[in-house]
Amino acid sequence: ISPAADPAVISPQDPTLLIGSSLVATCTVSPDFHLKAEDLYWTLNGRRLPAASYAALGPTTLSVALARLNGSKQQSGDNLVCHSRDGGILAGSCLYVGLPPEKPVNITCWSKNMKDLTCKWAPGTEGETFLHTNYTLKYKLRWYGRDNTCQEYHTAGPYSCHIPKDLALFTPYEIWVEASNRLGVAVSDVIMLDILDVVTTDPPSDVHVSRVGDLEDQLSVRWSSPPALKDFLFQAKYQIQYRVEDSSEWKV
Repeated sequence: ISPAADPAVISPQDPTLLIGSSLVATCTVSPDFHLKAEDLYWTLNGRRLPAASYAALGPTTLSVALARLNGSKQQSGDNLVCHSRDGGILAGSCLYVGLPPEKPVNITCWSKNMKDLTCKWAPGTEGETFLHTNYTLKYKLRWYGRDNTCQEYHTAGPYSCHIPKDLALFTPYEIWVEASNRLGVAVSDVIMLDILDVVTTDPPSDVHVSRVGDLEDQLSVRWSSPPALKDFLFQAKYQIQYRVEDSSEWKV
């Protein structure tokens, strides 16, 4: 099979098309098979294509025209197959029909105890490209350093990546996401952040509440610092929230 699309030209090695494009594929049978064009027919994903879309281009060559293609029904592509009259498969090609990716958006990041960094983002057209799309999170120090690529994906959801170590403090990072599929590449806007601005911590432990002497309207609250904070370079701040039982109003 040697397919050709209008306006693009594709080959069996990379048959990737935009949604809405048209395709003409030809099937030429070797004389050794003793088959004629009228002995052939086409299927797409196992469904026989109508004879009205065929054209005999020679004694042993049958073409099929596919107009205004829809997105691929499966990530592995759509199977376009040329058959002999008895149903035997003579040749085939796998078509990938979809859209190029849009640029990823809404990048947010956080660091647990300044030990690591996790980032999430949203795809521009989640599930609508019809093609498998790869997402790569990249980062670098703002004023110097080389581009780095995050390696641990899907740690906080389908569009996320985790950087476990070797992060610099007191220097802002540039972070962006690249989306790519068979039809193109899209790059998000670059965000800039300082690790210290996105730190989350473990909660305080060993929280104890007790009365102050015989006073009925005062309580004493004690807690321990999370162990991970012992290595912090700054003093942690704590906030106590409290409310009367069954009340929806919190006080600080």
